[in-house]
Amino acid sequence: MPLLAVLFAVALTRDTVPPYLAFPEPGLDDPAAYEGYQTRVYQDASGNAFQVYLKSTGRVVNLWADAANESVGFTVRDSTGKPAELGWGSSGAAVSQSREGRTRSLSYGLEAPSAVRIGLFLLGSMRVERDFGYAQHDSLSLDAPAFIQPELSQLIEHIGKLKAAERARHLALLGVRTVGALRARLSPRITLQHGDTAWTVEVEQPSFDGKSHLWLVLEGDARETVPAVSGTVVTIRRPAGGAVRWSVRVTTDAPALTPLTRQEIFNDEFHRFYARVRADTAHPERFRRLEREVRGFELLCYREKMMAGLPNFATYFGRDMLMAALLMRPVWSPEMAEHVIASALGKLAPDGDVSHEEALGGQAIREHAAEYNRLMAAGQLARARAELANLAATRENHSMVDDDVQLPLVAADYFADPRVPAAEKRRFLSEEHRLERLLANLALVARRAAPYARDPVATNLVSFPRASDGIWRSASWRDSRVGYGGGRFAMDVNVIWMPRALEAAGTILDALKGLGVTPTIRDAALARFARDRVALARAVAVWRDAERYFRVGLPGQDAAARIRARLEALPEVERGYWEGVSWFTMLSPRDTVRFLALSLDAAGQPIPIVNTDPAMLLLVDSLSTNRVSELIAPIMVKYPVGLFVNDLGPLVANDAYATRPVWDAFRADRYHSPTVVWGRDVNILLAGLARQIRGAAPGSDVGFLKDAVQRIVTAVDSSGLRHAELWSSRIDNGRLAPIRYGTSSDVQLWSLTDLAVQYLLNPPTP
Repeated sequence: MPLLAVLFAVALTRDTVPPYLAFPEPGLDDPAAYEGYQTRVYQDASGNAFQVYLKSTGRVVNLWADAANESVGFTVRDSTGKPAELGWGSSGAAVSQSREGRTRSLSYGLEAPSAVRIGLFLLGSMRVERDFGYAQHDSLSLDAPAFIQPELSQLIEHIGKLKAAERARHLALLGVRTVGALRARLSPRITLQHGDTAWTVEVEQPSFDGKSHLWLVLEGDARETVPAVSGTVVTIRRPAGGAVRWSVRVTTDAPALTPLTRQEIFNDEFHRFYARVRADTAHPERFRRLEREVRGFELLCYREKMMAGLPNFATYFGRDMLMAALLMRPVWSPEMAEHVIASALGKLAPDGDVSHEEALGGQAIREHAAEYNRLMAAGQLARARAELANLAATRENHSMVDDDVQLPLVAADYFADPRVPAAEKRRFLSEEHRLERLLANLALVARRAAPYARDPVATNLVSFPRASDGIWRSASWRDSRVGYGGGRFAMDVNVIWMPRALEAAGTILDALKGLGVTPTIRDAALARFARDRVALARAVAVWRDAERYFRVGLPGQDAAARIRARLEALPEVERGYWEGVSWFTMLSPRDTVRFLALSLDAAGQPIPIVNTDPAMLLLVDSLSTNRVSELIAPIMVKYPVGLFVNDLGPLVANDAYATRPVWDAFRADRYHSPTVVWGRDVNILLAGLARQIRGAAPGSDVGFLKDAVQRIVTAVDSSGLRHAELWSSRIDNGRLAPIRYGTSSDVQLWSLTDLAVQYLLNPPTP
């Protein structure tokens, strides 16, 4: 149905709202770090996040972080074909919804200095928009063919080859009668309407299965501007010359999520902290930043789930949510733990595997289409047909291994929390098969732990799966292709998470007994631990000793030689800079460079990459000050010996001691490379240090730990990017210049755990 018919068929409730967040924000953000990029985030009429970002390429993307993870993108160029210089044409946005809530809309203004041409329309899923960008499709001609997803094209080809009766059955499941009608859904339909005072260009595209719709309307003043449509390109010009202004309205009929308010998210202690910062009028910027982070956290928190970040990951990510839960423990309400655990359990695989990421809307359709194509190629016609019946059903990705051993820690915290009444815990477990699902996850942990507990050799540790090309896939948080340096056994999974997941299983089993809940445990590995606590304690002890396989100790002379070789392999400008600031030549034969390797290779040998992951231990364990110093020393030592870079922060990795293939791999894929700092790791390190300082035994010398906190804060503050998801640097005229990483999210769950860091670093005065 055309959008105008939808809008006029029902009464609308409207409101005009300012941006809930905007980047860059004067006084809080370095404009240079956001060069060529600006964004605003709104809350729609249902409280769901709606983000608009403008790129220097002329690309305008509208993300709707709702239950379908939708997006509407288009590209704007000037009359010469160059990217248009876009600006905001309105101070806020008009939000509206139909009286019965079937559709929601949001509109805002844009402007450009002169006539514009608009094309490369893409309506559907934010995941598809991301692929559009990765493929550099934005560089094509504005009238280039639509960005077609090969999975959908192949599906249409399969249907076209079926006999008439069977083809009709498949098409009926998609709500069309002909293959041509189905193919038409791959491209948007553009119509122009003229009025006496206004004109509208409507761009409409149903979902591939025809069950949901996105509408885009461009609207302008007919007395000032003149539109034209030629094929898939819209032209807007102003006959009198000068700036061209138009409005953008996006409408959806997809379901909304249920937002959580800050009153529901944060505990009383944090609200008191917030009030104290607000009352400190001598430091107004501090409160502005705190308020912005609170708003960002609100935009990611819904009753159904927590999102990973805007705009790139406006979906559930299991690991991100669970790590945020561990970091945010000091500042959020007990109810938030229930939301997190319920969300993870609701998406659990039957064998207890935690979902890494959900595929929604258009991305779910794409993945179901790929499965349909596989089944058709295998001749499994009936199963393929059944796939079409639920083409947009949410799909879960269970490919990671770290989230499986993180869920028990979050669940154990909740069930051991004395603030939560026993009756509430029993109620929570009784709903939606949560007890059975929780036990399934604990059983998965027990099964994976069993081989190493029985025979503690390195090759019995928890392994990454093999990819189709034979490499070990990085199935933990450093999930880029080269994130673990090609390793098979990750240090974080095996040294940090697994032993503590086993301990958490014992805590949960004890809590269930205390609640009077006596489940039947059918899994043999978990049942053994449930009835034999000595066996569980022994398994924990064996797993805690797994760290020995990851310890690296390099004599100073050897370490210096490796660093020198690494620097010689760098481009000349970088090599010159690091040689100028390096002190590795001061390493003597009596020195030893010690650290925990990032991973082990297939033979169980350490891949010597210095990394930030040991900081996670500070979050989940109570350690002696000597042990803390040992863990963070490699992080705090200056690069290229360790990880620390003044005016930037701790790098996520240092491959100087590894081999040339590792160097080359990180050079080609920098996402988790020695050129990047992650806000996530900064927050883990600071929160962990604050926890250890607070928990230190009376009389302990925590001076080194306090100095480490100050050095980290100073470095990342100097970068101007402390609150970004991740950032990097470049060498300009012999100086290191921090830069925003290209795919960094504007509102990111891990980064916003800085709220807990600020609370921990600024405790109330006794």
